[in-house]
Amino acid sequence: MLLCLQFPRISKPVADIKKGGIHVDWTTVTYRSVLLALLGVVAAGAIFTFFMFPTFSNSVINKAEEKINNLLGRTGTGDNTQAGPSTQAHFTNIDGTVSVRRVSNPGVWVKADYGLPLEQGDVVKTDAAGIAKLAFADGSTYLIQQDSLVTIEESTTNAAQQNEVAVRVNTGNIALNTGEIPSTQQVKIDQTSTVLGRDSALQASKHGNTPEVLVTKGVGTFKMGDVTEKVAPFEKVTVDSEKQTFAKKKEVAPPVLLAPANMMPIFVSQGVKSADLSWTPVEGITTYHVRVSRNPYFSSVEKETKIENTNWKVTGLEEGKYYWQVLSVDENGHESIPSDASVFSIVAKGTEGISLALEVSQLIQHQHVIEIKGNTQQGARVMVNGEQVPVIAPDGSFTYFTPPLPSGENVITITAQNEKGGVATQTKKVVIQ
Repeated sequence: MLLCLQFPRISKPVADIKKGGIHVDWTTVTYRSVLLALLGVVAAGAIFTFFMFPTFSNSVINKAEEKINNLLGRTGTGDNTQAGPSTQAHFTNIDGTVSVRRVSNPGVWVKADYGLPLEQGDVVKTDAAGIAKLAFADGSTYLIQQDSLVTIEESTTNAAQQNEVAVRVNTGNIALNTGEIPSTQQVKIDQTSTVLGRDSALQASKHGNTPEVLVTKGVGTFKMGDVTEKVAPFEKVTVDSEKQTFAKKKEVAPPVLLAPANMMPIFVSQGVKSADLSWTPVEGITTYHVRVSRNPYFSSVEKETKIENTNWKVTGLEEGKYYWQVLSVDENGHESIPSDASVFSIVAKGTEGISLALEVSQLIQHQHVIEIKGNTQQGARVMVNGEQVPVIAPDGSFTYFTPPLPSGENVITITAQNEKGGVATQTKKVVIQ
């Protein structure tokens, strides 16, 4: 049904003029006509604004496109391909000053915290003393080193429910470890990209015009322009951005740490606080650089040495948790990347004859996190893999959540100590699938 308005129009036809009378006509105006007229006014205003204020107009258009894409669950790819829904990453470690520039508010840097989700388009920045670790839904982690600027260019899930992540290193250093869940992780530097599949690792850096990518586990696919190159473990690709060329060469591998076993407590007598470290030999290597630190990033070092043997007795240690790693040193003094870090704890040995109760009643798995419930003597302190349980109830009961554990078999060591020197320890093995 057509809706319309009617407006009177007064006119004097020739015949009526002669008679001295007045004739009234009616003009019909439809709602469609009114709407088209209004749209014409709006369009004219938009065209005027676009040419008079182009910067403002482009900003409004871009924001509108972003809102529409978010509502439709698409990213602006420039074609008709529809990407999957975006996914989030989270910080699992923050050390020093770490800042984030959100894609939703690009003009502001905010302080990073563990409750801040990271989305596609966000930028992470670390200062000279800042280090951050990001974790994605498939278990892949990115360790962002000091003085780095990294952009999350893509973080989506494809039709097969697999994560597709692309991270750009604008400057600085990162280390990527992919999870065991099938996914695609891509590291971009300038005009290059390196793709890793599941259960793989690489290190990437950009300083000046010579980006570098070193695969340390699995196989990577490096691409520059139309050239694609497979990169095996401990092969490094060095790029000359100005000449648009790259070169690949084999690097020295680090040793594998043997003892003490990861997360193992070392019980020592009063006044004798040391640890015996050992590792595998590396072919063609006669010197090793050993470092011991209180933090997992080795931003500060407690003890270190260069030694020709594959074992070292490190002395002068206080009670607590320590991280250690070893680097191979070739005949030219060139060092390998560090080995995977291992952890041990120095625990004072208790006085013989002093008993201390320790009961582990439950181990509850929450994906990669283990919840530990137990009881000990009132007033005792409890350590789990070298980390102190923060709260012990007055009756000696405690609950502790471990950090995320890697897939496979893990050893959890629970140690209780009291003021009289009594020590009790229990070791549990858990398998993360």
